[in-house]
Amino acid sequence: MSGETNSLNANRKPQRLLKNHDTLIQWVQHILNALVVVGSLFLLAIWRDGVLNPHYRFTAVTAVLLMLIVYHYMGVHRRFENMFGGVQHLARAWGIVVVILAWVGFITKSSADYSRQVILIWVVLAFFLQSAVFLCTYWLHGLYQRKYREKLPALIIGVGDMAEHLANSINKNIWLPDQVVGVVNYGEQLSQQWDVKGVPLMGDAENLEDLIQNNDIRRVYIALPFTLTHMANEVQTRLIDFNIDLIWAPDIFNFQLLNHSVREVAGIPLINLSETPLMAGGPAFVKLLMDKVLSVTALIMLSPVLIATAIAVKVTSRGPVFFLQERHGWDGRVIKVYKFRSMYLHEQEQGFVKQATKDDDRITPVGRFIRSTSIDELPQLFNVLLGDMSLVGPRPHAISHNDYYSDKVIAYLARHRIKPGITGLAQVKGFRGETDTIDAMRKRVEYDLEYIKNWSPLLDLKIILQTPFSLISNEAY
Repeated sequence: MSGETNSLNANRKPQRLLKNHDTLIQWVQHILNALVVVGSLFLLAIWRDGVLNPHYRFTAVTAVLLMLIVYHYMGVHRRFENMFGGVQHLARAWGIVVVILAWVGFITKSSADYSRQVILIWVVLAFFLQSAVFLCTYWLHGLYQRKYREKLPALIIGVGDMAEHLANSINKNIWLPDQVVGVVNYGEQLSQQWDVKGVPLMGDAENLEDLIQNNDIRRVYIALPFTLTHMANEVQTRLIDFNIDLIWAPDIFNFQLLNHSVREVAGIPLINLSETPLMAGGPAFVKLLMDKVLSVTALIMLSPVLIATAIAVKVTSRGPVFFLQERHGWDGRVIKVYKFRSMYLHEQEQGFVKQATKDDDRITPVGRFIRSTSIDELPQLFNVLLGDMSLVGPRPHAISHNDYYSDKVIAYLARHRIKPGITGLAQVKGFRGETDTIDAMRKRVEYDLEYIKNWSPLLDLKIILQTPFSLISNEAY
């Protein structure tokens, strides 16, 4: 028998293990979004000028192409559990498209060819029309699922965190035809009572086949804990002859996840447990564009503050205006970070950087002010322009601090999976300045990792807007 199996496997053609399942409704949304965006722009242009000028056609084509790229990367047409989540995701993606279009108009010096009235109305109107498309398709699909589509009775094998997550998520998602009717304990030790509303514990592994037949189960999810993953093959062997769909949901909840995702190579599904969200593609381009445009704008607007601070530092104490410190950047590479010098010149222990503390006698009077207001960090805008840093990201720590904390705080060095930032989520949450305890550093790292996991252009803008208010904190010396 094994010889026959090996022969079959040897002669079997390579097959694609990870398949895309774009639904008809997703294609409908793609087409309708393109139509309302192009149609609204054309109608507004004709209403304003009486004719459709070529530059509006160029903008329409560019907008549709950008929507295909940006919406794909941001998953705009994913199956959201609620209407608000879908509209919120659409708003972020459309905002990115608009920013890129504005940037294209700026670098091509063609913005003067457009009517500001037409563009402003179009940006708002196109968003509301796309939202209407989403809401209508969402409502119609939900109506169809509830009234006309037969629910598929589903069973989950496993009673752990993944099983609980699946049971709640599947039964709340109108886009899925499944209805989880129960779970089965498969070799697990129940550490707590299973308690998911509407999803009872139906038995254990011994009567699995009977449960499937008696409850007309059409789909089975294998959601065993990581320690019992080896039993997934046993489950498949037991159920291979049943006329049911068998789906494996690997339990990755026990891992320290960092921006995890699923992709494929040569048709083989791969689960990324830890990766940078900004290596390449649309997200990296959007963040790079935001960094360059906003840092140049900030340097121009803050130039009087920069010049005044440079003069004050120079005339009030001996030494250079700028202080350069080696710190770890993206993927642990060493970068030189610019700061206004805030301390008197002093001898420093080789290989160790002492954090500034309250009433530190090394700090100059001017330095105390610029440190408390974070003006000393403004020269890092040049680091952003050079590409060493980003406006928003985990704050870069001194190399000696990284060496000290790396074996004391779990996933500490994972902060380096993206570029460091002038400000970050940890800073606006109150963790700026001195970290005098392991717990304080651990909390800062938790916020840094949360930022990496949940990065979006909207989150960056939110942090930038919150940063001035966080400077009221007295934690920086």
